[in-house]
Amino acid sequence: MKSKVLFICRNNSGRSQMAEGILRAMYGAHYEVHSAGSDPKDISPLTIQVMEEIGVDMTGHRPKSLREFEGEKFDIVASLCDEACPVFLGGERYLHAEFPDPRGADIDTLRRIRDEISDWIKKEFNPEKL
Repeated sequence: MKSKVLFICRNNSGRSQMAEGILRAMYGAHYEVHSAGSDPKDISPLTIQVMEEIGVDMTGHRPKSLREFEGEKFDIVASLCDEACPVFLGGERYLHAEFPDPRGADIDTLRRIRDEISDWIKKEFNPEKL
């Protein structure tokens, strides 16, 4: 049975979207992956571009509100904010990692944030640790 994961940040337009796509691409056979935010905003075209550079297709990704997941239970809830993060009660285990807010960032900054998130996912979600 797959572990159910929810990545959260404020806007669900950058960090949590990247994490959802990366975890699904790396270890999707082991995880059911979702992402959401407290104040959803559109996903930046540059975010989509930097994800495509590493082979992660963001087609079908859309910003989602935490309200869409109210009442659901998750094995892992991971907050990815560097500022006040939303709270989601419904996780068996909670993780927190601070990544810079990518809103308005240039493409090189987005690549760096993407790579930091990818490295963190490799460390925290490696299926060999399950």
